[in-house]
Amino acid sequence: MKGSDNTNFIPNLSYDCVIFGFNGKTLKILILEYQNTGFFALPGGFIRKNQSLKEAVDQGVEERTGLKNVFLDQFQVFGSLDRSDSFAMRKILEANNKDIEENKWMMNRFITVGHYALINYEDVDPKPDHLSDSIGWYAIEDVPRLMMDHNDIVDKALEVLRNNISEKIIGMNLLPQKFTMKQLQQVFEAILDQKLRRTSFQRKMLSLDILERHEKLFEGKAHKAPYLYSFT
Repeated sequence: MKGSDNTNFIPNLSYDCVIFGFNGKTLKILILEYQNTGFFALPGGFIRKNQSLKEAVDQGVEERTGLKNVFLDQFQVFGSLDRSDSFAMRKILEANNKDIEENKWMMNRFITVGHYALINYEDVDPKPDHLSDSIGWYAIEDVPRLMMDHNDIVDKALEVLRNNISEKIIGMNLLPQKFTMKQLQQVFEAILDQKLRRTSFQRKMLSLDILERHEKLFEGKAHKAPYLYSFT
């Protein structure tokens, strides 16, 4: 979250990002921890009046990860009546020696636009925002209790990702330009959290007509060398 002058921002509107990290084997989520409070939250922020939502989200993700041109998908707007936690926000502001009266707009109810990204977390140099003292990767099964409805946002992002993985996988920067069928299967297994039969998976992927086959990857015995693929 940046800035303290609410006149610069669109009132009562924010964005939150579920940044999934994948390194070929494990799926994790990037989480912020706020100074001296023990509160955890998703990376997010506000939208300035002179910028688009996309510009705000792109900027926020780049500041948290150091990466440009990250694949981001807007998946749902969250606007429940209890989308505020004035107690937690006040503690965060006090821990950072911020003027409460000047920043009380941050304690209001916000409608937030949820986005998710899926990147190789080994490429990321995570950086906290100016109100938090740390940022780190948490395995899906170890995500802590987050502020407000952020756990619900994570659950919904994972549900949307799993339901649309076959279509969305093309746009995500998860794999090298050319990859093996095994590498592609590992992505699916990590996201879906289940083992897949190799033959069935390969048959399904080839039937989608999204892959182009290339030369074999010769690393060991020639007769066992797998083919390389790329997205069409």
